[in-house]
Amino acid sequence: MGAFAEESPAPQNGAAVVDLAPSARSAILMDAESGTVIFEKNSHDKLPPASITKIMTLLLIMEALDEGKIKLTDNVQTSENAASMGGSQIFLEPGEEMTVEDMIKGIALASGNDASVAMAEKLGGTEQQFVAMMNEKAKELGMNDTHFVNPNGLPVEGHFSSAHDIAVMSRELLKHKEVTQYTGLYQDYLRKTSDKPFWLVNTNKLVRFYSGADGLKTGFTSEAKYCLSATAKRDNLRIVAVVMGEPTTKQRNSEVSQMFDYAFAQYMNYPIVGEGESIGMARIEKGMESQIELVADQSYSILLKKGSSTKDIRYELKLEEKLKAPIEQGQPIGKLIVYQGDQMVKEFDVAAPQSIDKASWWKLLKRSASGLFH
Repeated sequence: MGAFAEESPAPQNGAAVVDLAPSARSAILMDAESGTVIFEKNSHDKLPPASITKIMTLLLIMEALDEGKIKLTDNVQTSENAASMGGSQIFLEPGEEMTVEDMIKGIALASGNDASVAMAEKLGGTEQQFVAMMNEKAKELGMNDTHFVNPNGLPVEGHFSSAHDIAVMSRELLKHKEVTQYTGLYQDYLRKTSDKPFWLVNTNKLVRFYSGADGLKTGFTSEAKYCLSATAKRDNLRIVAVVMGEPTTKQRNSEVSQMFDYAFAQYMNYPIVGEGESIGMARIEKGMESQIELVADQSYSILLKKGSSTKDIRYELKLEEKLKAPIEQGQPIGKLIVYQGDQMVKEFDVAAPQSIDKASWWKLLKRSASGLFH
């Protein structure tokens, strides 16, 4: 975990008054970077998410790649269980091997239920263990409207999420910037060197027809109707739009496009801290290190209405009064608070960028002694 974790966002700048998604059962429009909600409608209703579930599957795959648990070139063998999945699939045969990268394409473009289960078994050992990991991650992200029962979204009792939670996990997935190399593709091939190459066409048509769109995931079951979590970026503004329960694909795409149009016309991103910039030092009592530098592991910004004044925008770092070792990486240690004039605009949680062990009494003695002679 990096040096920051956002607080649950609160709508700012006045949420949109018009219903941007009139035919959706529920919807939300969110700034991907700050987490600010621009528009929402029944956004906490617990609904079947269909294949949008696979955003969590992709997130756990991306994290495993980052942590070096798997590589894109690793082969994944298909079990009988994975091959038996119905619905959208890439027609994996039992025993067939495919690289992690091709499995990701099969999930991201073709929404392969079989590829999702094959990857779940690769990462969790069993599908059930992977589902436990999904629910653990959902809890960690504060997704209180969500419970997963499988890694692909095939209809089953007790499997639900909300537009709000889907936007939260979409934002988290987008922190892995390389994911849009897959979700943003319009088409590709699997089994290229075999005598039966398999053509993949992205189920999310917006990546071809909406300027700036490069993901994320569609979903459909007769129960869930047409769902979509989509993202688009223009200039330095990235937006996430989620619709659930749309009556047709045409309405799903048209209402998400309308949500994007509204966001890009009305809002802009104002940068506060750039990725890699130092935001200050934290003093650690009785630690192996007496202080640590806090560096932004991504850029941080606030969402403003276009034409708003950017005068007097500043931030303050407020750390807990006494930070004592041991400290764990990712442990909350304070807040970065953004003000405009005297008014607080946004709060980001600040987390420890590394673990700090408690110093031995000998080290502390040497430190206090050296302090006497300097």
